[in-house]
Amino acid sequence: MSTFKYNDTEFAVTAAGQGWDITRTLPDGSAALVGTGLFAGMGPAEAQIRALALVKAIYPVGIKVVGPDVAHPNMIGDLRIVGPDVTHPNFIYWDKDSASCPAQL
Repeated sequence: MSTFKYNDTEFAVTAAGQGWDITRTLPDGSAALVGTGLFAGMGPAEAQIRALALVKAIYPVGIKVVGPDVAHPNMIGDLRIVGPDVTHPNFIYWDKDSASCPAQL
């Protein structure tokens, strides 16, 4: 078993049969299962590298900001209702100096 910290949260990577399990230590000391049976056939070092990459994807450090969709307002009589533009979110990272716009799927 190996452990690592990411964003002040402790994670553990343990062997489970042919693969690896990732668990997260909760503030009360209990554990939450992040993934099981992952990275089959890999050694401990490679499994920990991949586990860290997976944890960074699952638990991003930042906030997602969704601005208004001014190009597609809903009109009710003379009332213009502008909803959120959920197709173009902007992710602001806490540990970086800039924001990023993800590629559109």
